[in-house]
Amino acid sequence: MGTKNSSNETRSRAKELAETIGSYHVDLNMDTVVSALQVLFTLVTGKTPAFRAHGGSNVENLALQNIQARIRMVLAYLLAQLLPWVRGRPGSLLVLGSANVDECLRGYFTKYDCSSADINPIGGISKSDLRRFIAFAELSFGMPILASFLNATPTAELEPITETYVQADEVDMGMTYDELTEFGRLRKVYKCGPYSMFTKLVHLWSDKMEVAEIAVKVKRFFFYYSINRHKMTTLTPAYHAESYSPDDNRFDLRPFLYNASWSWQFDKIDRTVQVLEKDQQEGSRTN
Repeated sequence: MGTKNSSNETRSRAKELAETIGSYHVDLNMDTVVSALQVLFTLVTGKTPAFRAHGGSNVENLALQNIQARIRMVLAYLLAQLLPWVRGRPGSLLVLGSANVDECLRGYFTKYDCSSADINPIGGISKSDLRRFIAFAELSFGMPILASFLNATPTAELEPITETYVQADEVDMGMTYDELTEFGRLRKVYKCGPYSMFTKLVHLWSDKMEVAEIAVKVKRFFFYYSINRHKMTTLTPAYHAESYSPDDNRFDLRPFLYNASWSWQFDKIDRTVQVLEKDQQEGSRTN
């Protein structure tokens, strides 16, 4: 279910994987449906939103991405109901979701988009473990096509590709999937709030980044974790293969409304960063 923002590489990988596993594959463009909604919005409001690459604001850019994602959910259910009929078979199909536990934890998905499904096989699995499983399956099941998935840059492909810009998940999130997995374990398994997570990561990550950068990443994670907690109330049921999950209804009973400023915790992080940086400077002068 692609659009003009979907790359030929993504389409090719999907087709080859379908051929490898013997699944029924449909490659379609839904640009006409997307355009119809945009025309309707313009008719109602007199305004025409634009992607950031075309001079639009961040609000416009996000809304245009969400249109595509939500249409995919509608089309997925339509195809699940009618494809058996098209092929002369009885019954209907289940819709499978594809959002992993780390994307759910940070809220890096659109509410009621293609992550909404009947069941999500990977909804309780981290991106890091998914990569390991794909690498295992490539060799164990003799599926070389999977190597191209491991080497591909994770991307939603919901924004226009230009000469100077290609959308990438980790750039959009401001953190890597490996970092997000660490955030998830510290938040869910070790029950860390912003400050305790920061102090643990200072010891774990101090050899690869400055304490100020660690502080920025922790505060960014908790901000998005907080503002997106409402999405957890509608997560698709998932198979839980991790010791943590953001699933609000079945697994995680924390509140879904938070004060996203975390003012006391973030202030304490900032003060600690100043102390640590001062200690480092004095240590350098001594040496």
